[in-house]
Amino acid sequence: MTRSKEVHLITGGGGYPGYTLGKQLIGRNHKVILLDLREPKWPLVEGMTFVKASITNLDELESAFQGVDCVYHMASYGMSGREQLNKKLIEAVNIGGTENVIDACLKNKIRRMVYTSTYNVVFGGQETRDGDETLPYLPLDKHPDHYSRTKSIAEQTVLKTDGRNGLRTCALRLAGVYGPEDQRHIPRIVGYLEQGLLLASAAPDSLQDFLHVENLAQGHLLAGEGLTEARGYVAAGQAYFLSDGCPVNTLQFYQPLIEGLGYNMPKVVISVTMLYFFAFITEWVHFIVARFHNFQPMLTRTEVYKSCVTHYYSVAKARKDLGYNPEKKNDIQEVLEFYKKEGRMKKVRKQSTFMYYLVNIIIAVVFASVVMSFLPGVK
Repeated sequence: MTRSKEVHLITGGGGYPGYTLGKQLIGRNHKVILLDLREPKWPLVEGMTFVKASITNLDELESAFQGVDCVYHMASYGMSGREQLNKKLIEAVNIGGTENVIDACLKNKIRRMVYTSTYNVVFGGQETRDGDETLPYLPLDKHPDHYSRTKSIAEQTVLKTDGRNGLRTCALRLAGVYGPEDQRHIPRIVGYLEQGLLLASAAPDSLQDFLHVENLAQGHLLAGEGLTEARGYVAAGQAYFLSDGCPVNTLQFYQPLIEGLGYNMPKVVISVTMLYFFAFITEWVHFIVARFHNFQPMLTRTEVYKSCVTHYYSVAKARKDLGYNPEKKNDIQEVLEFYKKEGRMKKVRKQSTFMYYLVNIIIAVVFASVVMSFLPGVK
């Protein structure tokens, strides 16, 4: 259906989700501005422009937001890996940057703003089955990482802004995002496979949600429309969970990718407590060596919770209010085909000395945690 041409701006538009949303908006006959510090690696299509700017710079935002009809604030920092441990930058981007985006919207009299949030605003390691938007925010002091804490603060700020000077706002809480050209989670997983680091699994019966990037883009597009007068401002001031709508165990979700690239699924199962302890140790190693070496933690405590504790949420509210209809259902086949084309099939190679010692360190840590569990007074 052809729609009137508007200007839609996406912060974090240089990333894969932002670019994918941009393409869907172009398909709705809108003009699109991708705002980011890095230019997208994919070609700009007709009607799409790129603006290099930082959300931490209010002057740059005020200039870029001129003439914009709707803003999708997708930019954030600290979601995974070593980023999770840089608290100063996390706060500057997620809280300060969001405040700047709101101010730039108000300054330019923009009427619609969709905020990209996360499950983590309500989840902190507690088991949740079929949760919905009536769940309270997790207390700020209960968050296991600074990213989740700052995203919660930012989401609440965005929703409290709804109606101020004509600006309508809503928030979309995303499950783990995936897609063939994901630049964040899947490259790490494939890298671990190639290094021989997928040694064990944990919580094989737990269930988690995932969100295909095309479903993500659909949800954002519909949320932007849900902030219009034509839709009765149905989404104004509201939060929505977005996922593929079919929870699955994390390792089972990645199984077609792992086996499709020629690797074996891990047969050793360890406890979540043991894995959490390992993540705790890697975070401390990062804290010590990060000033000397750009060390990437293999796993953080938050990632243990997200991948090993059952938590999934209903998309019924998004279906009812927005017309959200996720077409992709845990479909990782496209991802597999992408990595096959990239030549990432398993290769027989001699394990490096570094890998030999790293694997032995991991085994030692696991052994130590088992020993500690038997010591008096240690839980």
